Amino acid sequence: MRKPFEKMGHYKSNVRDLEFNLFEVLDIENALGSGQFGDLTSDAVRDMIRQAAEQAEGPLADSFADGDRHPPTFDPATHSVTLPKSFKDSVRSWHCAPWLRLAMSEGLGGIPAPATVRWAVNEFLVGGQPAAFFYLSGPPMLEVLYAEGNEQQRHWAARGIERRWGATMVLTEPDAGSDVGAGRTKAIEQPDGTWHIDGVKRFITSGDCDDLFENIAHLVLARPIGAAPGTKGLSLFLVPKYLPDPETGAPGPRNGVFATGLEHKMGLTASATCELTFGQHDQPAVGWLVGDVHNGIVQMFKIMEYARMAVGSKAIATLSTGYLNALSYAKAREGGLGDADVRRSLMTQKAYVEGMRALYLYTAAHQDDAAAAVVSGADPTMARRINDLLLPIVKGVGSERSYQYLSESLQILGGAGYLQDRPFEQYIRDAKIDSLYEGTTAIQAQDFFFRKIIRDRGEALGHLAAQIDNFIAAPQARPELAGARVMLARALADVRAMVATLTGYFAKSGSEPRELYRIGLSSVPFLLAFGDLLIGWLLLTQAEIALEALDSDGEGHDRAFYNGKVAAAKFFATNVLPRLSAESAIIEGVDLAVMDLREDAL
Repeated sequence: MRKPFEKMGHYKSNVRDLEFNLFEVLDIENALGSGQFGDLTSDAVRDMIRQAAEQAEGPLADSFADGDRHPPTFDPATHSVTLPKSFKDSVRSWHCAPWLRLAMSEGLGGIPAPATVRWAVNEFLVGGQPAAFFYLSGPPMLEVLYAEGNEQQRHWAARGIERRWGATMVLTEPDAGSDVGAGRTKAIEQPDGTWHIDGVKRFITSGDCDDLFENIAHLVLARPIGAAPGTKGLSLFLVPKYLPDPETGAPGPRNGVFATGLEHKMGLTASATCELTFGQHDQPAVGWLVGDVHNGIVQMFKIMEYARMAVGSKAIATLSTGYLNALSYAKAREGGLGDADVRRSLMTQKAYVEGMRALYLYTAAHQDDAAAAVVSGADPTMARRINDLLLPIVKGVGSERSYQYLSESLQILGGAGYLQDRPFEQYIRDAKIDSLYEGTTAIQAQDFFFRKIIRDRGEALGHLAAQIDNFIAAPQARPELAGARVMLARALADVRAMVATLTGYFAKSGSEPRELYRIGLSSVPFLLAFGDLLIGWLLLTQAEIALEALDSDGEGHDRAFYNGKVAAAKFFATNVLPRLSAESAIIEGVDLAVMDLREDAL
């Protein structure tokens, strides 16, 4: 009798592919030798990866289904959320491990490690139990407080990590949505230097957390009385659930911030998404201005950059376990791999998930100076710009493609995939949010074009395109991939044409503002096309390395893995990259008819 997945463990990690990326593609051994990461060795990194994967597949993932079937409950009388015990046990299993301290500041008890290792280990968390990740985001948020805060706030950040506080990022309001600058929550300065926060915030992840944490550090955007409208007038405040002791950080009196609602969601149900009300229950919500400076949106964006990377990698990790579960099912079913469409579907999933994993790790490599120099020759300034350029790709393309191809994972099982005793329907429900929060895909696409290309004057884009050019023209390139390199070159030309077309629309918009509509109509397709170009390039880079390994591997046990790398790269080049020519033509020919259409005709 078939056991339901919650009794078997849903999560399948891909340790081999992570190790391949870290050691064979990104060459982190070279970065480790820089001295930037203390005495961390490659053997220690491999041990971390394997131990974290084992923990994720076991105790972390154990409550995946139970947390979904028995979501948090809310008591309006006490303003408190209650979580299922099994889910809290999963959260605590990861919270007690050292993984959250990887690559954090040593002043916070961090473990020196490359950002690539931090994000590789994080893949297990967001894949094994994605809802748990959002409760465990306290350390990275407190690290921002440590970097941005004054002396007292830095002390609280260190104490908060030591005492394992939770933390939230508090932006959205009921009438503002993605328009953060429309927020109306007020901040009133007090004679003692504190501030009283007054307003209502919505869609606050982990706004209340049962008894998981002794305190929650809410990092809140609010507008001081008299401040300018829009995002420029917003400041960032630390508003803890309990007022902490200035020295020990121990929780003191209850602060005037309360959960006043709990959302009922399509997916990711174990994550408590709350309405928070500040200063409206006969008790002031006391806050501290972060860093004693009014620079809220810039400070909050440091948290949002982390969140966007995390959301993209969460989506990619979910597609990974979806693909591996579908592959396992197809292999176990008699004749399951004999069907041509099944093979097409599985290879598409494999190519996208392995290409997007390579993408987020390539991005992470540019979060460390030593690693960036090894991977792309970028100096520290260019490394930061490459990271900025790629973040909307990781988040936007990662979330959209993962949701798209998780439906193919389910499809492999036919009707069985639609049942709740398989993880696929939950994967799809849990993944849909990834294209919505931390900036919708349209916001990512516009950020990518206007800020990361236009405002940057194309410099990071040029550095990245040069890497692809160098790969295409490399004299030592393998002849087995000659045809695929031709298709990559054509795709690069197509993307350059898209950039030129969109830049032309932007140049005309100064005198003809409606030209901006052409960019708005094209920005998401452009984002996805650029993502496909990068995925194709990274897959082919991996295929070159795999072919070299096959030459020296003899009859080694990794031949199947390396053959799979070559096949995925060729498949993607042949079946996906040619579509970019059509996308380029569509963007070049985009008209404004849809914008001129009367609303009653829509």
